[in-house]
Parts: sequence; structure tokens; C-alpha cells
Amino acid sequence: MAFRILVCDDEELIRWSLSEHLRAEGFEVSCAADGEEALALIDDNPPDALIVDLKMPKMDGMTLLHRLSERGDGGLLFPVIVITAHGALDSAIEATKLGAAGYLSKPFDLREVTLTLNRVLERDRLLTEVRWLRDRATSGYERLIGTSPAMLKVFETLKRLEHVDAPTVLISGESGTGKDLVAQAIHARGPRRAKPYMEIDCAAMPETLIESELFGHEKGAFTDARTSKRGLFEVAAGGVLFLDEVGELTAGTQAKLLRALENRRFKRVGGVADIQLNAAVVTATNRDLRKEVKAGRFREDLYFRLAVVPIEMPPLRQRNSDIEAIALALVERCAKDLGRSVPGIAADAVEALRTWRWPGNVRELRNVIERVVILKGDDGIIECSELPAEIRTGGNGDGATCPFELPEEGVDLAAVERGLVEQALARTQGNQTQAAKLLHISRFALRHRMEKYTLSSTDS
Repeated sequence: MAFRILVCDDEELIRWSLSEHLRAEGFEVSCAADGEEALALIDDNPPDALIVDLKMPKMDGMTLLHRLSERGDGGLLFPVIVITAHGALDSAIEATKLGAAGYLSKPFDLREVTLTLNRVLERDRLLTEVRWLRDRATSGYERLIGTSPAMLKVFETLKRLEHVDAPTVLISGESGTGKDLVAQAIHARGPRRAKPYMEIDCAAMPETLIESELFGHEKGAFTDARTSKRGLFEVAAGGVLFLDEVGELTAGTQAKLLRALENRRFKRVGGVADIQLNAAVVTATNRDLRKEVKAGRFREDLYFRLAVVPIEMPPLRQRNSDIEAIALALVERCAKDLGRSVPGIAADAVEALRTWRWPGNVRELRNVIERVVILKGDDGIIECSELPAEIRTGGNGDGATCPFELPEEGVDLAAVERGLVEQALARTQGNQTQAAKLLHISRFALRHRMEKYTLSSTDS
């Protein structure tokens, strides 16, 4: 169906030339000689776009924009292109503040009219699509987005937790899937939302320091304990404490954490007085704790205590249908932060994003979108050519073929993958960062394969 364009200008020759040209370009066109006539036509049948001269008798273009802005609750209901006299940029700038999507300066080239009109119509289509996807995909839980079955299951659990004060919740999933966002949503929408939210990364601290951070310490408990300190269990009283990467805790800290959760009481390091534990504890891990329990690296009783309410965050490759909505939301947020106008993503770029493996999950997608928006040469939609080469080509560089020839008898793919990982680690003396570079994968993807094949290195 052809787009309906309303041309509003007091000069009959301009109305005629524009209408003839646009009809030849495949548009449906109606004309008005002033703002009052344009309002009547809009009331009768709103157009898909309006081209309006700013200088007209009776009701000029600026007044018409004000009227339309009021009807749209502060915004225009369809894209508007304003026509200004040559050099009258101040009027054009004022019109854009009212929501005009573009402007034409007299005298204008009819080809410029077509280009400008197509650009603003495409931008309006993308913005409408973004709004539709957001309405369809957002759950109301902070920045969590998705309509895939796995995400709907997550939202269902979160909805129930809005009215239940669960003492412990275990969020599991690969790195970069958004486990921290789930924890924040539990606090923001749950019964403890008016109280503190504290978090700690268990993988980033040694055993002695993490116990002090969690339980606090008394003065003189260890060499540097010059004063007493409240731990996060105390600071988060009444609220939520989020323990990220809980699977990294040592056996000693696991035992103390279990005791605190079981008794709902704890002692500061070096202390003798019991302190009431009055905080909900939300934990997250990228490890399979059930396998860790079987391997003897994680306490079974602590696992059952933490997993009173389990939530599994799916990897991005298993929720392919959510990628477009997530990417559009990230583009909008990043463009706003950088003061750029990036209204959307081209269809071929979306398809490339959907077919990528995303070993780093949503975190990797966010980093890709940020990089593209930062490095864009100008405003406009994200084109496929602006994406990283490995995403455009599905991981084959610039289209290069596989450097290895498959033998007629076939190969054990798992053995080949394990062998390549072992060679990369050996060549880099166990340095995971350098080994990942040799294999052209992320460090997160390397660690996943190391865990899969029970490999170790000196770089933790």
C-alpha cells in the first residue's frame, strides 16, 4: 500500500510540482493551501507524512506544528518535513525542536525531496517497530527483555517472587546472560525493595577477605583490622544480598555460609556475639553446581539451601527470537548516552546478529552494539557493513574457507577441539587470554571449553 503524503504550501506551483513528482514516485498525495485546511484534512484522514511550508497566511507551518504537537501529547503522530526559505536555518531548528523530522531549503531539488521523505518514513517505521518490540518483549523487570519460552519461564518465577519473601534464590547460567539483572529485579519488585541491595563478586576476593566482607570483623581480628567493621550481612539487613559467582567459594567459606543460612545467625570474624541474619540471599553462578557437588568441589547441603528457588538464565543462542528486541534496546540506550541519532538496525544486520553464536551472550551483544554506535561515521541506522567481520561472515573472517581438510574417514570433532585448546594453552604457558586470542574466541568461550574437557591452566 502506498504511503499517503499531505503537502501544505500557499504557493500553487509548489503544491503542483510536489504532488506530481511524488505521485510519479508511487505516493498518494493530497494538498492544502494553509494550516487550517491541512488540519481539516488530517482530521478526516491522517497522512503517513506531512510536508509543510513554514511561511503561510491564516495559519503558518510553525503554528500547525504546535497544534499537531498538542494533539500528540507533546510529540507528533507522524513525521513532518518543513520547507524554509534559503538561509532561514533558525526556523528549521525551531521546527525540529517541535518534532519535525527533516527540512527542505528553497529552492530544492525534487530528488532531494524523495530522499528526505524516504529517510524520515524509514526512521518512523523503525521507531514504530522499536516501540512494538519493546511493548511485546519487555517484562517490566528492569532491563530484562524477551518473549522466548525460556525467558517467559524466568518472568513467571519473578512474578511469583514479587509477593513471596524467599530466603534464598539461586540464579544459574553462562557468563553474560544477565544474572545480575535478575537479582536486581528480585530486589526492585519484591517485598524488600525499600531496604538495601548489596552485592559482591565471590570470584574476585581471597578467602580471608571475602569472609570479612560478608560477616564483618572485630578490631584486632587480623593484622590490618585496626577498627571493627560491619559485613554485608549486617549492612543489607532487611534487604537483599547478591553473591555473584558463589560457585567460586572455598570449602571453608562454604561451611560458614551454610551455617549462617541455616541458623539465620552469624558472628563477625574474631567476634563472639551472634548477629541476626535479616537479609534475603540471592546467589548466581556460571558453573553447574550439581556437577560441582558430584565432583566434591561444592557442598551438597549448601547447594540445596541456596536453590530453594532456582532460576535458570538461558544462553542467547537458545533465545534467538529475542536478539532483535535486545539489540534495538541496546542501540537506543547507547545512542542516547552518546547523543547520537541511531533509529534502528538494517534487516540484513539483524539477520547477521541472529545467526552469530554469541559465546559471550548478552554481554557480548552489548559490547558489539556499543562499539558500532561509537565508531559510526554519521547518524542513521546500523548497516550490516558496520558490524564486526566475524559476525558479518559467521566467523569465517572475510569469507575464507576452512584451513583444514576433512579426512575421508572423518574425525572426532570433540577430540580435535580438545587438542586445539590444549595446544593453545601449552603454547601460551597456560595464559587463558593469549590462548583465546590464538583460537579467535573470547576468554569466556575458552573457559567453557576448558571446563567441558576438564583442562586446567596457570591463568585463573
